[in-house]
This record gives sequence, structure tokens and C-alpha cells, in this order.
Amino acid sequence: MGALAHRARGQKQKAAFDALSPHEQRQARQPGLILFSLFVVLALCLALGPVLAETVDVKYRGPVDLAKFDCTGELDSSVVKRVCYNQENSYLLIRLKGTWYHYCAIDRTTVDALLAASSKGSFYNQAIKDSATGGKFGCRGRPVPPL
Repeated sequence: MGALAHRARGQKQKAAFDALSPHEQRQARQPGLILFSLFVVLALCLALGPVLAETVDVKYRGPVDLAKFDCTGELDSSVVKRVCYNQENSYLLIRLKGTWYHYCAIDRTTVDALLAASSKGSFYNQAIKDSATGGKFGCRGRPVPPL
């Protein structure tokens, strides 16, 4: 199709579109708008997917994906800032100030008591920390769960 014929066809389409009522014009644009909206949503999902997956760097372990953990939000404690627990493996991740630590073979009752304690830092120091428990929940010498 030559340039002149192409231009004439475009003018006919524009004239036909202009002849439509405003309501009909909106309906004619709708499929394009729907496709564009779907494209934008898909692009956002693809871009934000990795952002929404949270990985933390655990001391003595390295990166751990929190997808398989039940995590608290930020806690109102000067020491214990966040707690994440994987009940299937009895595995605790705890952020103390700015550092993540891990504990193995820790029961749900102890984790619940930590979260309910009026002083989470004191509870951690007395009931979980290696130096207070003789390493009861420490991961040294125990298999660290593959997550």
C-alpha cells in the first residue's frame, strides 16, 4: 500500500471514530486500555517479586530466605528487634540490634515465652543465649536446617 493510500485509510478510520458518540469512543478504546493495564500489572509483579522476598544475612550461617518462617514485625525492645521461627525445623532467627543470629532445636514454647516477655532482652539473655544455657539451643554441633 502506497503512502497516499495509507494516509487516506488513516483519515477514513479517524473520521469513522470521530462519528462515534463519546460513549462508543470510550468503549472502542477500552480493549487497548485493558491490555495496557494488564501489561503494567505484570511488569510490576515481575519487578517487585524479588523485592518482596526477604533474605537476611545470619551470623555464622550466611543468607537465609525468610519465606518459610513466621516472623514478627519490628519489636518494641532495645535489644530484640525481630524474631522469625520455622516450627517444622524448630529453628529460630533473631535480630539483636542490627545482627541476625540463629538457634537450633528450640521449642515453640520458648519462642512464645520470648515474645510474651515484658523484657525480651532479659528473657533472651537468660533463656536462649548460649552463655546462659550452656549452648542448649546453639547450632554448633547440630545440623543446621536446609531451608
